[in-house]
Amino acid sequence: MELLRRVLGVRRAGPAVAAAAPAQVLFDSAAVPDSRRGDSLLATLDIDAAINAHERWKARLMDYLEGRTAVGLDPALVRRVDHSVLGRWLHGVGGEVLGDQPAFPLLVARYQYFHEQAATLVELAQQGEWDRAVQVLNGGYRYGSSQVVLLLRELQRGLVRSLAE
Repeated sequence: MELLRRVLGVRRAGPAVAAAAPAQVLFDSAAVPDSRRGDSLLATLDIDAAINAHERWKARLMDYLEGRTAVGLDPALVRRVDHSVLGRWLHGVGGEVLGDQPAFPLLVARYQYFHEQAATLVELAQQGEWDRAVQVLNGGYRYGSSQVVLLLRELQRGLVRSLAE
């Protein structure tokens, strides 16, 4: 399936992503925010770890699509954001802490969209519809993923700005 990688232009996650903190560590559980202050929020949320978790999830999906893993994927579970570390955080502590940030509702919507596209990609691959799978991968899937990362970065910038206030 290396051909799929070349055709789709997909790159594997680099060593920096692979060496990143475990996906479960999106926030420091010892740092409980006592206010909406930026420094408390930054201590609670590690945006870079969230982005790395997202990138590792995408690498596992590509391993599946290219036949490098024996673990199957259920499109119904891929579609559910509560089966990912970032999704659980967004609908839990993240929503409580950052829900009032302007970029947050759009992030949640784009994250759901990304998972919809990923599930469609898995369905198409399981049906052997590789041409359509390539269209989804290069279209909605990549768009959704890039939007998730951009919006996470926007939240990060907003938190940094709040420190200056």
